[in-house]
Amino acid sequence: MPNTRIKVPATAKAGEAVPIRAIIQHPMENGYRVTSQGSPVPVDIVTDFVCTYDGNEVFRVKLEPGISANPYFEFYLTATKSGPVEFWWRDQHGEETTASAHLEVT
Repeated sequence: MPNTRIKVPATAKAGEAVPIRAIIQHPMENGYRVTSQGSPVPVDIVTDFVCTYDGNEVFRVKLEPGISANPYFEFYLTATKSGPVEFWWRDQHGEETTASAHLEVT
């Protein structure tokens, strides 16, 4: 699976809305392009993205072939207590990638 980059603040104050950023370097081929020899480039997309915070789902996206290469997500979550922020991606072939970061709440 391609490289995943995540950005989670190391610390936050209780009740603070913190930005969460994630990007996956992936071509997201939609199946409409052709090679220089005229052969179709097969569909190859990331289909699902989920983020959980301290075991609770906070963000979910279902991706379709119309999404551009290297999907980028930015969203906010409310810091309530220290815990893991976990990311999960799945592509159309069933391959999964995970990443995580710890958010320390003061």
